[in-house]
Amino acid sequence: MALGTRDALVQTAEALMRTKGYAAFSYADLAETVGIRKPSIHHHFPTKEDLGTAIVEEYIERVRDDFAQIEQQHEGAVARLKAFLRLFRASSDGGMLPLCGALAAEMSALPLGLQQLTHRFFDMQLKWLEAVMERGMERGEFPRGSGPKQKAFVLLSLLEGSSFINWATKAGDPTDDRIVQLIVQEA
Repeated sequence: MALGTRDALVQTAEALMRTKGYAAFSYADLAETVGIRKPSIHHHFPTKEDLGTAIVEEYIERVRDDFAQIEQQHEGAVARLKAFLRLFRASSDGGMLPLCGALAAEMSALPLGLQQLTHRFFDMQLKWLEAVMERGMERGEFPRGSGPKQKAFVLLSLLEGSSFINWATKAGDPTDDRIVQLIVQEA
């Protein structure tokens, strides 16, 4: 099934943001890759910020849907966290950075609206992870240790950081399901 022009622009621009960075790609790059003229891009997205906003908002919705699917398909906090780990790793396939991390790396260069969306995206992930951790602790799946908020922060930090190291070194992703066990079992 062929993509519509808008969808092709969003997908291509997302890939450019995750490989080159928001500041490093232009509408000329996008026009060349998609095979259209720049005025056609402006028809769909008058400004680069409009395009970036559309990308991040759509990505946030996909991640929300992924979280709902994880909760439906996996019982228990550890299983949900392992599913999140697999989802996170899959988001970095093809030599791309996770969108949230790629945006955070350029925070000072982003327009204010994209900065706010990036904050919202991180906040959404951390709150979901914290809720999963809290439920796991309440059900006795693992010890409270440093608490759900800190464990959520450590897990997301480890995944984001390892994705940058992997991206820079091309060493392969060393994280596996044991990472979840290490984080949740710490005292």
